[in-house]
This record gives sequence, structure tokens and C-alpha cells, in this order.
Amino acid sequence: MEDFSAHIPRLRRYARALTGDRFLADDLVQDTLERGVAKISLWRRTGRFESWLLSIMHNVFVNQIKARACRPSEIAFDESFTNSYAEPPVRAAQCDALEIRDLDAALDRLPPEQREVLLLVALEERSYEETARILGIPAGTVMSRLSRARERLRQLLDGGGAPVALKVVK
Repeated sequence: MEDFSAHIPRLRRYARALTGDRFLADDLVQDTLERGVAKISLWRRTGRFESWLLSIMHNVFVNQIKARACRPSEIAFDESFTNSYAEPPVRAAQCDALEIRDLDAALDRLPPEQREVLLLVALEERSYEETARILGIPAGTVMSRLSRARERLRQLLDGGGAPVALKVVK
């Protein structure tokens, strides 16, 4: 049997970046591990175990988003509370904390499919092919979503909040 506990730190980091909330992230990790333990017989030992767990996490996260969309309404948390995890334990300078806060806010404004790809490639250092396998999409889609996510992130960090209007080509 695989050692699930060895993968918890990376799962928590990715879940926290996906959800933007430490409590939701902990729930996502728990749901992922629960499903992983229950479905361990389905793991094909040809790939990395961690990639398999990240695929499960992606599927659980997507299901949670769909479930939240069906609910009438949820209690809104204070934004400063939900984004408090972004501050590093020891700040080198006040500007660093402000930049991290701005980056966190910009990541929250990305569409989930772009944020997932960006986090897997940039934060988790996954290859395009591995990211494609985790998310169940073609590698070309990974590259285009990553490109759009990076461009949108640049715009948001440069102060351009309005999304780029796409030109309709006939």
C-alpha cells in the first residue's frame, strides 16, 4: 500500500491555492485522501502516485464547485479572513506582503480552469503532459489555458482589471 501521508504537504499546498481558504483546502485534502484510499485498487502503477492523487483532487474540486453552484446561497466570509493565509510567516518587508496580497487577489480572479493549470505548472512544477493527464485535457489545451492565465495575471497585476475582449472571426 502506498504511503498517503508523504503526499499531504503538496496536496495541502495545491488545495489551498485552488480554494483560497485553509478550511476548504483541508476539507478538499481530506475528501481527496478518502477517495484515494477507497479507490486505491484503481491506481495503475505505471505513473506517479502523486499525479494520481492530484487527478482525484481536481475531480473532487470540480464536483464541489458544481455542488456550490446548485446551492441557493452561502454565508460570505470576510475577504481579509479568507485571504489571510497568503501572508508569509515572517515578512521581509512591507512591500513583499502587499505584493503577495495582490498576487493572491489576482489568482482568485482567474477562472478555475486557468488557475488550476497555472498552479500545477508554476507552483507544483508539473510538465504540460503531466498536467494534461491530471486534468484530463489535451496538452494543447494546457498550453493555451496557461498562456491565457499568465496574460490575465499580468493584466490584473498591472492594474488592468477589465478582461480582454475577443474579436469574433467569421
